[in-house]
Amino acid sequence: MDERPHFPAMAPGGTHEPLAVTAPFDGRRLATVERSDAAGIDQALATAEACFRDRDRWLSVTERIAILERAIALMNERFEELARGAAAEGGKPLIDSRIEMTRCIDSFRLCIDAMRSNGSPPPVMGINPASSRRVALLRREPIGVVVAVSAFNHPLNLIAHQVGPAVASGCPVIVKPAEDTPLSCIRLVRILHEAGLPEAWCRWIVPQSLALAEALVTDPRVALFTFIGSARVGWHLRSRLAPGTRCLLEHGGVAPVVVAADADLEAALPGLIKGAFYHAGQVCVSVQRIFVHASIARRLGAMMAEAAEALRVGDPLDEATEVGPLIRPAEVDRVAQWVGEARNGGAALLCGGRRIGRQCYAPTVLFDPPPDAAVSRREVFGPVACLYPFDDLDDAIARANALEVAFQAAVYSRDIDTALHVADRLDASTVMINDHTAFRVDWMPFGGLRHSGLGIGGIPFAMRDMQVEKLTVIHSPGIGP
Repeated sequence: MDERPHFPAMAPGGTHEPLAVTAPFDGRRLATVERSDAAGIDQALATAEACFRDRDRWLSVTERIAILERAIALMNERFEELARGAAAEGGKPLIDSRIEMTRCIDSFRLCIDAMRSNGSPPPVMGINPASSRRVALLRREPIGVVVAVSAFNHPLNLIAHQVGPAVASGCPVIVKPAEDTPLSCIRLVRILHEAGLPEAWCRWIVPQSLALAEALVTDPRVALFTFIGSARVGWHLRSRLAPGTRCLLEHGGVAPVVVAADADLEAALPGLIKGAFYHAGQVCVSVQRIFVHASIARRLGAMMAEAAEALRVGDPLDEATEVGPLIRPAEVDRVAQWVGEARNGGAALLCGGRRIGRQCYAPTVLFDPPPDAAVSRREVFGPVACLYPFDDLDDAIARANALEVAFQAAVYSRDIDTALHVADRLDASTVMINDHTAFRVDWMPFGGLRHSGLGIGGIPFAMRDMQVEKLTVIHSPGIGP
């Protein structure tokens, strides 16, 4: 008998093959998850819409705060179980999965904090004859049904950033986790139910096919679509949304770092290594393109290579592992192909450039890949960092800005004027000074420009998009002139 967990669909439909969830490091089966067909998707949408349409069923702010507080308590109780589960299915090392779990809990706390300050000043009345004897009230209401499509690389905290604000805003939410990492999502949804959230208000769903996933997203009953994943998929889905559906898109970047001639390399090194190789580079703002002054480029390259070679690569559940596997064997193949292309084009391999076992790739540092190589133009989403020497600072900035994506960027310099000059001219939504591109706290705005996304993420910002402002104007002779 197979004793591995089996998760029945929350929106059941016809009979079909369940999804087998496997560990990326060794391929062992972790669980099976039932998929939903067209009937199941329609049922999920109909249930969510019915919740929203019946105002008597809306959850009060007090109830929502209590639910989130109980969920936080349950997550704290199951902290290690949730962290280990995420490490097993997603491959992020346990040391980093524990940090993600801490952030996940804090993201739910931020939802509560945002609810306590969730208001806008109403327009002033009584300031001219037309507005006399009137007073205005401005309240926030839930926008409607939210459909969230999530990515694999942060299976706990991404769900918290999509589902948490929806629950806090009072929106019914249907969440489609990444098929590589659905188990963390299911566990969090179940915790919300255990904490008192009615099942109808939050459901996970794994559609039977991509066509059904698109049907879920583009249904006219969806008021807001929030997506974390590839630009190709996100922009395609946006083009198919029903009229009136709002959307939030979070895609990737090819994060640039400018290292000026006066940068403190010893101080910069830990951040560059962490930003480049955290979660094997599978982060949308991972350090990838490092433009470094020619006078220090070789030195920084040697320093990074030495540090990268010292990283422990292997089983994400091993306490000593610092870099885990890529999510699928095909991604290892792709990264190897891109590195090979760069080397054939003249890039120097300073370290790495090889597979480790079935699913891991050694942390790799390349020196001066050609500008038309895939590693210079596209998001690697693997453990690869590229150094490009430059002589002129403004030329480095122009090269950093040359791509169609723009998300987070960074500059290292001991001169404040140099740092601010670069920060002012980099095309990015956020620029770090003397810190790596992957820095983030969960209350800051987080969103890409151009092809990198649409709208702003971060708990309080997502909540604003999941609500509408409703103005009520009272006209009464009892109101003074």
